[in-house]
Order: sequence, then structure tokens, then C-alpha cells
Amino acid sequence: MTSQMIYNESIDNSDISNLCEQLKKYAYIPPDYYERFDVKRGLRNADGSGVVAGVTQICNVHGYVIDEGERVPIEGQLIYRGYDINDLIENAEREDRFVFEEAAYLLLFGQLPNAEDLERMTASLSQRRELPPGFLVDSIMQSPSNNIMNKLARSVLTLYSYSDVNDVTTLEDEMRIALDLVAKMPILMDGAYQAKRHKFDNASMIMHPLRPEENTAQSILSLIRVDRKYTKEEAQLLDTLLTLHADHGGGNNSTFACRVATSSGTDPFAAYTSAINSLKGPRHGGANIKVIQMLDDIKSHVSNWDDEGEVADYLTKILKKEANDGSGLIYGMGHAVYTLSDPRAVILKRKAFQLAKGTEYEPQFRLLDRVEKLTPELMQKVRGIDKTVCANVDMYSGLVYRMLGIPDELFTPLFAAARMVGWAAHRMEEILTGKRIIRPAYKAIAKPKTYVPLCAREK
Repeated sequence: MTSQMIYNESIDNSDISNLCEQLKKYAYIPPDYYERFDVKRGLRNADGSGVVAGVTQICNVHGYVIDEGERVPIEGQLIYRGYDINDLIENAEREDRFVFEEAAYLLLFGQLPNAEDLERMTASLSQRRELPPGFLVDSIMQSPSNNIMNKLARSVLTLYSYSDVNDVTTLEDEMRIALDLVAKMPILMDGAYQAKRHKFDNASMIMHPLRPEENTAQSILSLIRVDRKYTKEEAQLLDTLLTLHADHGGGNNSTFACRVATSSGTDPFAAYTSAINSLKGPRHGGANIKVIQMLDDIKSHVSNWDDEGEVADYLTKILKKEANDGSGLIYGMGHAVYTLSDPRAVILKRKAFQLAKGTEYEPQFRLLDRVEKLTPELMQKVRGIDKTVCANVDMYSGLVYRMLGIPDELFTPLFAAARMVGWAAHRMEEILTGKRIIRPAYKAIAKPKTYVPLCAREK
């Protein structure tokens, strides 16, 4: 039989379409089965709270209390190792200094650094930013990707080949790898972005040498900007955003993915790659892109951004699936845990408005503020949803990135660069305290069938 005959008889696109339609029938599960078998869809309880799957010392995400069996909304709290995120950021503001490296030290090592510890942490990350010889050309430039997150995942996995650590690691090995990746993620991100611009956007690559005196936020702005110039206020705003994204508890999708992979005994590079792939999803780290796309859509369809009635009319169309992307979602609103407020959004909104005042971005921030204000009432009016809904961090993070001159395709990779700290902290906690492979159960509902010989099956 010739290769052409084999090709002609293989499954083609029309066959795949038909087979997929059949699969929808075989994969169908009646919605009431989830209730009948008390299945926690998305590992969520009926009231939306998460199923408790572990214990952690690292981070607490607090948005409600249970009072006599009822969920009562409260102002949101984000707590790193017992310290409120507001205290970390406000103290750094009072002392007019950066905070990301301090938060990274706290999350990774379990305690706040003293002045000498913080200086050593900042210097250590600076020294670790350099990629292995030839890595940038061989692993990034020669195989660019149109999606930076996919390239980040592949790059982290490829770094395994450059490591002298085998799959059986000590805690010291884990910490060295974690510090290396926290330092290198922004460099991998910038390299992937420059390769993507050259290959897919027909633009020139602009590769700047590293500056050892710069911290994480400064390095990111310095690498991305053509003239390498930035103000202290801009770098501190990005530093704040990195700190807010550094961790969000063990149950967020990407961190849980990292913990699940870690519980199997896999190596750190594979576990962190799992987390990156999870964060890429538009329901998780990719949500900031959805908000900025929604903002652009609102801007183009609402003539007077200050007119609450006109804005409300368009938001109503979005909720009715008559506008924007037809999903019926107002992106940036609502959270699985936070109810009255998301502390990250509150902090970011305050700092962003300060920097945006008097610039072209101030009206856009005010438009998002209006969306935040109007959405809860409109959701109740249009859908009858009587639920406390607040803006989440994605509502403002995308516009902050734009104000800092950061390209849209780097929004989620920047999130990953910051969250690398949290992933590493949770991986090491899982290694130290988990001790069991994570293996939830699924209820099987397929009925027994009698096997049919190949010759007796219908065509």
C-alpha cells in the first residue's frame, strides 16, 4: 500500500467534525448528577466557597465569614505569612522604598528580612538574572512563539537541561532553583517578547544588557523600554503590582496545579511549567487581557464616558450578551473569595489614580471606576443576581500596565513573573508537609456494555 493510499484513507477534517459531534453525545452528563452525587464542581461548595484541600502557613485570602451557617461578606484581606498586604505596602511607601524583594523573601523563607537580609536578597536576584550561555539564541530566538506564555513554559522546562540537579532534590536545591527562576522569569519574558516581535510582527529586536544595580521592577521597565528610561514613581507602581501578584493562597488554579504536580514527585521545572500553563487561561491570569479588551470596546461604543446612564445602558447590553464578546460577562468584576472588596484592587486603584492624574489615562481609570460602581446593581436588575460583587485586581491591572508602556501581550507573563515566588513557596511547603499524592475521586456513571467483535460492528 502506498503512502498516498494510506493518506487518502486516514481520518480527515470532516471525519474529525463528525467524530467530535458523536463525542459530545458520549460525554454528556446530566447537570442534576452533580447534585445527586454531591459533586463539588470546580472543588467548590454550594455557596461558592472552596473545598478545603490542604493546610498552609504561606498565604490567607479572606473575604467572608460563616455566621450560623450563612456566608457573611467582609472587606477582603490578603495576608502573607501573617502580615497584611496593606501593612507591607504602606510601610514601604512611608519609607519611600521598593517592596517586591521583601515580600519574596518573606514568602520563600517564612520571615521578614532585616536590612542586611533584604540587601542580600536583592543582590542575589540581580546576580541570578543572567541566562545560561547560548540559551537566549538556541532556546528562544531560534524557536519563537506567537504566545509569550507558551514560550515561558517551554523556556522554564528547557532550563532543566541546563541544571546540574537531578529529579531527587534537596530543599537547598529547591531553594536555589526557585531563586534562579524568580530572577530569570523577567529575562525569559523579555527575550520571548523580542523574538515574537521580530518573527511575527516584523519589528526589530531590541536587546539591552542587564544592569546589576536595578531591582526586579526597574529591570523589567529597563529591558522593555527602548530608551531604558523610567521614573521612580513608575518603577514603584510596577513593584507594587508585582507584590500584589506574588501569591494568592494554595487554592488558586495555578498554585494548586503546581502543588498537584509536586505531589507526584516530579522535578521543580516540570511543576512550575504546569503552573505557567494554568495561569495562561483566560479564567485565571489571562483575565487582565479580557478587561482591557472590554475597556477598548466600551470606549468605542460609549460617546460620553462621564454619563452614568449611557455607560449603564452599554453595560446592560454586555450583560444581555448583546455587546462586547457576547459572553455576558463584565470582566474584572467578581471573585471566588472576595466579596465586599479585593484588597489588591483597592491598593492598585489608589496608586494608579495618583500616577494617572492629569494624564490621558485619567479618564480611562474613571471609566473603569464607573463600571465598578454600576455593575453590582445592573447584575441584580438584569439577571436577578442578589450577590455581593466587587472589582478584582484584573479590573485595574491591565490599564496600569498600559500606562507603564507595557505591551498587552506581556500582561499575563508579568503576572507569571511575580507569581513565581508564590509557586515556589507552595511547592516547598508541599514537599515538606504534603507527603501524599493529590488524587481526588470522580464518580463514574457509564453503564456496563457488552463487547462487540470488530467484524460485527456497524460502519
